[in-house]
Amino acid sequence: MDPVRYISNRSSGKMGYTIAEAALDAGHDVVLISGPVNLAPPRNTKFISVSTSDEMFEAVHRHARESDICVLCAAVADYKPAKVSPAKIKKRGDRMSLELVTTCDILESLGQQRDRPFLLVGFAAETDQIEKNAWEKLRRKNCDIIVANDARIGMESDENELLILFRNGETKRLSRAPKTFLSRELVKIFLKFATKTFDKKNVMITERT
Repeated sequence: MDPVRYISNRSSGKMGYTIAEAALDAGHDVVLISGPVNLAPPRNTKFISVSTSDEMFEAVHRHARESDICVLCAAVADYKPAKVSPAKIKKRGDRMSLELVTTCDILESLGQQRDRPFLLVGFAAETDQIEKNAWEKLRRKNCDIIVANDARIGMESDENELLILFRNGETKRLSRAPKTFLSRELVKIFLKFATKTFDKKNVMITERT
């Protein structure tokens, strides 16, 4: 909104960072594109810090085609202010209206690339009809895999439970567990799905903006 205020959400970034760590531990090269979080980036990752959805869009597209697997788990805001004030907005009266416009859809923009050379993994944090909404997102965004979860469980928590949907119609559930454990399982699943066709080693992960 201005140099002081911004629109954010409750996502902690822990899921993306633990996936990056798990991929590194498994011997893969990792590009971690991250918005502002209170987490230290894993060692040996190529770390790219961004502050806005536009910056993340640009960074993702700069690195996507050099990656074998793109994991988009960042809770990118769907809307942003139509105008950003160069100075702090002062309090005036009892109310203020804020006009919002949609942000660039990073996941959809990658899904539209018909010749994409990478496995595309999206995340869906839902509060109701989790499986139905996740299937719709997988088809609409043209993903290879969608990892869905109940936002009321995973947000600001060290634990999560996941529903994984594959473009071939298969599903897999991971019971509630620490995100470090879930991340190791996810990396195994992504690599197994990807290596059905290619030998995948380079992983790009987005988290939080």
